[in-house]
This record gives sequence, structure tokens and C-alpha cells, in this order.
Amino acid sequence: MKVSAFTFIKNGQILGYPFLQSIQSILPIVDEFIVNVGESEDDTLKMIHSIKDKKIRIIESKWNDEMQDRGYVYGQQKMIAQFNCTGDWAFYIEGDEVYHEKDLDLIKSSMKLYLNDSNVEALVFDFKHFYGNANSILNSPGWYRSEARIIKNSVRSYAPDGLFWLVLDSNKVGRYPQAKHTGASCYHYGWVRSEQEMNLKSEKVKHYWGDEPVKINYSQMDQKIIKEFHDSHPEIIKDWLPKDVGLYKVDSSFKPSRKQIKHRLMIKLENLFGLDLSKKHYKLL
Repeated sequence: MKVSAFTFIKNGQILGYPFLQSIQSILPIVDEFIVNVGESEDDTLKMIHSIKDKKIRIIESKWNDEMQDRGYVYGQQKMIAQFNCTGDWAFYIEGDEVYHEKDLDLIKSSMKLYLNDSNVEALVFDFKHFYGNANSILNSPGWYRSEARIIKNSVRSYAPDGLFWLVLDSNKVGRYPQAKHTGASCYHYGWVRSEQEMNLKSEKVKHYWGDEPVKINYSQMDQKIIKEFHDSHPEIIKDWLPKDVGLYKVDSSFKPSRKQIKHRLMIKLENLFGLDLSKKHYKLL
């Protein structure tokens, strides 16, 4: 079994991504790592070169700033990296995602288990969305609780944007991949970096969705969906994390939006009927 990993990154340094820790977190279980580095305004490319691991293969690209339709540039850059993968599996990781060392053997065993099962096209992880600090995670159907992050390289797939895949059974119609769960989690730290970095990200990337930048204010969140995290973080990320203690507290005067109120109602239904109403971009087998 050969495992490829891949990612794309641009301006990772100035936008506060823990992209080095992200790459290094799964290096032990992959045979090659394709990193598609967009033309940046910082030392992102130099920093990736500093890892000095023979598994890493770097591609340099230039993003099409004229394409501003629903994040399609992200899909393009994701697929540039994926199309250069040569393994049986292609493991996609974003620059703010990290995997725990305790889960690496489990992840690799899942790939071995389903390698020759033609029904299984992808592998799924639970997601831990950290918010505000390293002690707080979000639990709401408005934040995807699970996602496919590994796909068979023999499957004809493409990404409409950076988040998910569609599988092509024909030349025209796409569907979500058929998947099994790894039993492992992805640790998502995008909403832990500073508000300044998040607002710079908004300025830099929102136009790829045809949107205007939005002001990021961590205190403007529904306190009801913020839960305390009691487990351990991956070792590779610990020095990067902020040192705050306790549960993140939002502005007490904040009034939930209509969408957040809708999510509260969905949570009540989930608790009442044992459901998970979050969006899933895969079909679980």
C-alpha cells in the first residue's frame, strides 16, 4: 500500500496557519506529501522547504484572481495537488488541520483494511472545531461534525471547492463518495488563531467566493454551542496554541442570529431523537 498526502497553501505565514505542524502531523504514515504552494506575500515557501523531508514534493502555482465563483479556485488548487499524487490513497489535509499521534496507527490500519474493498471510496474523520482558545470546541449542526479526508486515488473524483469531493460515475453527474469511518478525529485550529489573522484572511480570500470581507469578532458567537475540551492536543501543535485557560466566553450581550436560533432548534431535535443533523459530504457505508 502506498499513501499520498496533499495540501495547498498560500500566505500561510501571515494568515496564521499552523501549516508546518499540519504537514508534520501525518508525515509518519504517508509515503509522499504533495504541497501546492501558491505565490505568496510571505515566507510560506521557504518555511515548507525548511522541513527537509524526502517525502515532500513541492509544486509552485499562481492562483487565478479573476475566478471569484463559489470558491472554485480552492477546488482548482486542491486538485492540482491531488492530481500529482501517485499512491493508492490520497490523504487531504488543510493548513489548519492536525492529527493526533495516538490516532496514526488507527488511520493507517483503516486504509489497509479497506484498500481492496471496491465499495469503499473514502475514509471519514470526526472533527473537533476549536474556537477562541485551545480549551473550547463548537458542537452544532451548523459546523460539520465529520468529513471525508482520504479518498482512493483510483476513484474518479474532483473538488467543487476545497472542502469536499464529488465522484463521477459518468462524465456529467457527480455524487458524494461512499465511505467508512476511521474512528479517528481531525483537530481543526483555524478559529484559534488571532482575530487579526482571521480578518486578514477574510480580506485575502473572500473575493474567491464573490463576497466582500466580513469583520471577524470571536465574541459574536452562540455561547450555547461552545463546549469545554478535556482531552489532549497533538504534541506537534502544543507550542503553537494560545495559553488561555478555561472555556471561551463570548459577549454576554450577543443576540443569536436567525441561523443560530435555527441551529438551536436542530440541536433540540438531535437530543430528542438521537439524530445528527449536520451536513455530510459522503455516504456512510
